[in-house]
Amino acid sequence: MRRPFFLKLSTAFAALMLCSCAELSTVASSPAQINSQAPWETLFDGTNLNSWTAIGNANWRLTESGLAQAELGNGFLVSTKNYQDFQIQSEFWVDDDANSGIFIRVSDPTKINAVNAYEVNIFDKRPDPSYGTASIVNVAKVIPMPKAGGHWNTFDITAKGNHLVVYFNGVKTVDVTNDNLLKGGPIALQYAGGVVKFKKVMIRSI
Repeated sequence: MRRPFFLKLSTAFAALMLCSCAELSTVASSPAQINSQAPWETLFDGTNLNSWTAIGNANWRLTESGLAQAELGNGFLVSTKNYQDFQIQSEFWVDDDANSGIFIRVSDPTKINAVNAYEVNIFDKRPDPSYGTASIVNVAKVIPMPKAGGHWNTFDITAKGNHLVVYFNGVKTVDVTNDNLLKGGPIALQYAGGVVKFKKVMIRSI
């Protein structure tokens, strides 16, 4: 028996929609959708600095307004726990002269640098701006470099195996695979100049 023409069209249209939806779900994937059922862990929410250890002589402190702030010295706040594959979301404010960043998979928390960790940079006035704000130093350049100074900003950072993705103020700035041997370690917030304030730092495993 021959199938009615309209039934053939309906079947074909349904198949086309299924394919289109599958493709759309792949294209639309973002860090915010990765392992969305995993619980968030609060590393900083303005109430205390219990999840961090201070390294160096930066004057990191908890302000009355609930910020982790520094404007003198040189050093880091290093998380007390290690992380391997994860998503970080943070809010921060820096002035135009600030030199800061979020270091991930730190392999040596006593001597942190862009070689033994991935440095997601916050440095509007870096001499080589291609590795300035919203880049990963020596791994992924950002051209043109966005500016963080003088206003509140957000980072969304995902590290899954050798795949690293960075969103700065909702805009993707880094999407790279890197075969460095950095597999896991603590998170570190850097102070190396200017005024640096963190309002929130959240993390979840993926």
